[in-house]
Amino acid sequence: MSGSIVKRQHAVKSVAATGEVERTPAANTLSWLVVQVMQLNGLLTAAGDALAAPAGQTSARWQVLAAVEDAPLSVAQIARAMNLTRQSVQRVADLLVEEGFAAYQDNPAHARAKLLRLMPKGRKALGTIQSGQKRWANALAAGMNESQLRAASAVLAQLQQALRAQETLPESPQE
Repeated sequence: MSGSIVKRQHAVKSVAATGEVERTPAANTLSWLVVQVMQLNGLLTAAGDALAAPAGQTSARWQVLAAVEDAPLSVAQIARAMNLTRQSVQRVADLLVEEGFAAYQDNPAHARAKLLRLMPKGRKALGTIQSGQKRWANALAAGMNESQLRAASAVLAQLQQALRAQETLPESPQE
C-alpha cells in the first residue's frame, strides 16, 4: 500500500479503541481493492478520452454511442445499464443528437421516453474509436496473463453483484 493509504488505514483502525467496529482482514483487502479500482477508473477514463479524441469524442460520449450500437435504447435504459444517472446520460445524448451522431425516435413501449439511435456519423465515429481501442487493448494485454485477467474480471463481477444486491447505499459518516 502507498504511504498515505497506510496512514489512513492506521487512523481508521485506531478508531477501534473508541468502540467502533474494526474491519476484518477481508474487509481491509476489499477496501484496498476499492482504492485501486477508483484509481484505475481515472486511468481508464483518461485512456478512453485519448482513444475517443481522434473521432472528436470523449469517454462519456463513447459509452453512449456504444450503448446504442446494436439497437436503440431509451436514456433511462442506457443509464441503468451503465449505472449512471439518467440526467448525465440525457446531457450526453442531447449533445450527440445536436451534433448529428445520434437521433431520437419514437418508442412504441413508452409515449414520452424516446429511443436513442445511431446515425451514420455516429457509427463512423464509433468505428474509429473501436479500431483504436482494439490496437490499444492488444498492446496492453500482450504483457498480461490471460487467466489472471479472467480471474480479476470474475472478482469484479462478483463485487458488482454484491453491491447491486445491497438494498441501500452506506450512510455518510455523522460529524
